Amino acid sequence: MEKVVLKIGGMTCGACSAYLQKQLNKQTGIRANVNIATHQAEVWYDADTVTLQMIEKIVVKSGYKVIEAEEKSFLKEKLLVALLFSVPLFYLCMGPMVGLPGISDPVWNVTVQLLLTLPVMGVGYKFYTIGFSKLFHLSPNMDSLVAVGTLASFIYSFYGTLMVWMGKAHFSHHLYYESTAVIIALILLGRFLEHRSRGKTGDAIRSLMALSPKNATVLRDGEETVIPAEEVKIGDIVIVKPGENFSVDGSILFGQTSVNESMLTGESLPVDKAVGDMVYSGTTNQNGYVKIEATKVGDTTVISQIIRLVEDASGTKAPIARLADVISGYFVPAVISIALLGAVIWALLGKDFAFCLNIFVSVLVIACPCALGLATPTAIIVGTGKAAKEGILFKNATALETAHKIDTVVFDKTGTLTVGEPVVTDVYSVSQSEEELLRNTAALEAYSEHPLGRAILKKWGDNPLPQVENFESMTGFGISGIVETKEIKIGNDSLIEVPDRSVSDRLSIEGKTVLFVSVDGKYEGFIAVADTVKQTSKKAIKALNEMGIETVMLTGDNRKTADAIGKVCQIRQVIAEVRPHEKMEKIEALKAAGKTVAMVGDGINDAPALTAAHIGIALGNGTDIAIDSADVILVKGNPESVAEAILLSRQTMKTIRQNLFWAFCYNTLGIPLAAGVLYPFGILMNPMIGALAMSLSSVSVVTNSLRLGKASPKKP
Repeated sequence: MEKVVLKIGGMTCGACSAYLQKQLNKQTGIRANVNIATHQAEVWYDADTVTLQMIEKIVVKSGYKVIEAEEKSFLKEKLLVALLFSVPLFYLCMGPMVGLPGISDPVWNVTVQLLLTLPVMGVGYKFYTIGFSKLFHLSPNMDSLVAVGTLASFIYSFYGTLMVWMGKAHFSHHLYYESTAVIIALILLGRFLEHRSRGKTGDAIRSLMALSPKNATVLRDGEETVIPAEEVKIGDIVIVKPGENFSVDGSILFGQTSVNESMLTGESLPVDKAVGDMVYSGTTNQNGYVKIEATKVGDTTVISQIIRLVEDASGTKAPIARLADVISGYFVPAVISIALLGAVIWALLGKDFAFCLNIFVSVLVIACPCALGLATPTAIIVGTGKAAKEGILFKNATALETAHKIDTVVFDKTGTLTVGEPVVTDVYSVSQSEEELLRNTAALEAYSEHPLGRAILKKWGDNPLPQVENFESMTGFGISGIVETKEIKIGNDSLIEVPDRSVSDRLSIEGKTVLFVSVDGKYEGFIAVADTVKQTSKKAIKALNEMGIETVMLTGDNRKTADAIGKVCQIRQVIAEVRPHEKMEKIEALKAAGKTVAMVGDGINDAPALTAAHIGIALGNGTDIAIDSADVILVKGNPESVAEAILLSRQTMKTIRQNLFWAFCYNTLGIPLAAGVLYPFGILMNPMIGALAMSLSSVSVVTNSLRLGKASPKKP
């Protein structure tokens, strides 16, 4: 099988990519995956029976096109043009109705309206090309509804304009150019807002790529040589100095160090590394000089695998089944059929062309999607505005729509449920005061770069420290030095013999790291350090549990610490010691079990899981990569906002459903009248009445959406 990647033009939603994928896969010898996120189609084909020309023909026949390079949308420019011409047009049409001055001469009036409408239709031409293409392929969408309704209004208005030019001035009161222009402008506004949220996956990928250094120092012929990182080969000896990031995956041949692997595990504490241990591209060498043998380079490194995971997950998000498009799929064909049938029946009954056209356009105008176009965006705008005031940023409408279905929320631990940095929680001394123990250990830690040492220094504060002599760092064990003639050692139980482990073991079970202290070779006590739970985490989990939502912790940290944090927060399921790709696999497993999953995280290692989940939620104080990969950002970094975001989504979706009802209520009830059902009784609806019904439905939709702004998202 051969493979080709095609750039596809003309796709506007998940339904488009799904439809094209279906059409391609119908062809024998073709297997395709169409990605709406990248606007690309990956096609595997049997070169003996299928040609590229055949594939392109299927694409074109489906209503799309193959493009050589990415097209610039110019959405902003199109929106500005639409607003520039539709605003004065709206004034000319509606202003005189409320006593504002307008153009009194009928000929000039209709001519100016026509000239103002044409540029708006020009910038909205894709609604017609795509909308009618989808209609002809029997899969109408929102574009189809816009195309039919606006074109019907325009054709009828242009007919009226011709009548005015022929001296029939009364036709100037039966023009609906403003309906055509305003609808296009509104839909372009929605597309513009949606377009701004695209490209976030690319931002995340660029941020990930920036983690790996561009250059590497390798040993060539016994000398240190700096070369581009992509030129490093498997087996090369790479030198990494303190503070530098590793450029490749490899095994340590010489030296000892501590490595910050938070990008992989989310764990804030560094990992001690010695000869034989593995290190990974993108992680940070904190304090040792090491030589490593490159075992994985380029696209095979762990960081490259994470990048691929983010790319793949962003393309496999389940597309939202937009209610408006679903309704349009049934509504549009029905309306067009009724309009045509009505016009034909009246023509057979002997009515003239003007009467039949009036029937046809009246039906289409009353069904014109002005209110439908407002139904979702107005609720989304109000809902996102309300959320922003609460410190919740939805990146796009899809995220706001999807969040209401969430039944499982998965939390990262470090930095999400916990503060994200170690702090001193317990100090215990055998014979001296706790203050003296803390003072002596802080004096030693002032010479160390270890995060645990910084926690001790922070606990001691700005108080004066004694001098230290003969400071020594023993990687993997601890540190030592002479403080006021006494030999002080701080480290693990491999460095210091501990006679009684009962208290320290209990603290370890609670997920705390215990640093033992000796004075002149004799055990003196310990200092316990831990990443503490945020004050708001317990409330956040409690709120979700009360809403009937399953809560899960997914962390790269060790099982003991994870269980301790899970118990404190009362999380129902704890999954520990997982790598980034395993996090993503756990999310996929939950989705496969029928769960609608939200992933909450703040770290680089969370990026694949954030993109794999139905909704990715990042804390505003998290890494740029997590923020770029997520669909929702909690600006204040407060886990409690997760429940608020879901509640706001539920309220917004309820409002959208109400809006869709009102959007169709007036119009649907008016369709039989517009078709002339009551004409035998002297009642005939003209397009003006249809436009009035359309306006009333729009007013109802906007008013209902504004009510959403007063809703409270705080209570389950």
